[in-house]
Amino acid sequence: MARRLLLLLTVTLVAATPPPPLDRTKRVRSGIASFYGHSEAGRTTASGKPLDPRRMTAASRTLPLGTRAKVVNEETGKSVQVTIIDRGPYAKGRVLDVTPKAAEQLGMTHDGVAPVMVKPVALPPPPPPSR
Repeated sequence: MARRLLLLLTVTLVAATPPPPLDRTKRVRSGIASFYGHSEAGRTTASGKPLDPRRMTAASRTLPLGTRAKVVNEETGKSVQVTIIDRGPYAKGRVLDVTPKAAEQLGMTHDGVAPVMVKPVALPPPPPPSR
């Protein structure tokens, strides 16, 4: 019973935590990247597009959807360019979730995670002001 109550409280707190604000700057971010499992294929992303593990896309909590970013694996020096189409990751310390194709090209599929540098190269236009 106590375990269920703790789980419910944790889920409630996570759900009630507001998302971080979108960062429209081109500042470089560093942190840990992980990658989507193949079981996520076809799931509708925050952008409304289905997740395709063969495309070069990623999830970010703070970069606007549609941002193109260069991602560099800081251990191997390998880099890719991805488009942000989803929100996440939600694990502490993670800055990006990439597709399996991007993870393969970054050389991170064996460990599942890698230290990365994320440099936005193109931001989408800002949304029109709301009325």
